Parts: sequence; structure tokens; C-alpha cells
Amino acid sequence: MKKILFILLILVAVEFAAAGNKVKLTVKITNIAVIKGEIEIGFYNNSAGFPDDDSQYKKLRVKVSSTTMFISIELPKGEWAVAVYHDENNDKKINKNFFGIPKEHYGFSNNVKPVFSAPSFEKAKFKLYKSKTITIHLID
Repeated sequence: MKKILFILLILVAVEFAAAGNKVKLTVKITNIAVIKGEIEIGFYNNSAGFPDDDSQYKKLRVKVSSTTMFISIELPKGEWAVAVYHDENNDKKINKNFFGIPKEHYGFSNNVKPVFSAPSFEKAKFKLYKSKTITIHLID
């Protein structure tokens, strides 16, 4: 019985320690052109695959309800980068033209504007050690 109680106490302590490592990030997304479709937002904690789909730490999709939206998430403390796009037609992919340029509105943390390719993780990253709000202005 003492062993079971000891194991339970360790599990609870580990859970509390992990919870204490997380902070709230709120992303304010502006310049949403039309109120339809969904906003897809990817949260990245390393450069591997940034900003490609399915390489993020966490991905959220939220129905568009306003021209400015606030999306909050609990994330572990550290360095993060965020990539966002407005999936107006709800096909779950960012539509691009012949040259590979997105036809749907998109944006990155630090409001990095790509020149000839997507920005690097280094340019989009920010430190998250306490709860904070960042603003991403979608690019037309």
C-alpha cells in the first residue's frame, strides 16, 4: 500500500512540475478580410520544418467569427514561432498560385514578411517565459 501511495505522489508531483512549465500565449490576428472559413495556426518550438504543415508542435483551427480574432493556448516556456493562414474556402490547405505564392491571407510571428520564400524560424521566433499576447497582421 505504501508503494502505491508513493507512486501516486510521484505522479502528482511530476504533473504539477509540468503544469508549472507552461504559460499562456494569446495570438491576436488582425486584417481578416472576410468572415468565413477557418483560421489555421501552427505553433513551432524548433526550426525543423518551420513553417510547413504537420511539423508544428501544435496546430489549431478556429472558425472565423470576426475581422480580429484572439486565440489562446498553454505552451511550455521557451522559444516559439507562429504561422497563421486564413483558410477561406475551408479546404484545409493554403492555396497557392503558379509561382507558389499563397492566394489566402497568411502571417508569421514578429510580423515577418517573406521576400522570396517563407521566413526562417530565427526571424519569426520569440521568447515565451511568461504569459503574453502577440499580434499577427495577416498579409494580403
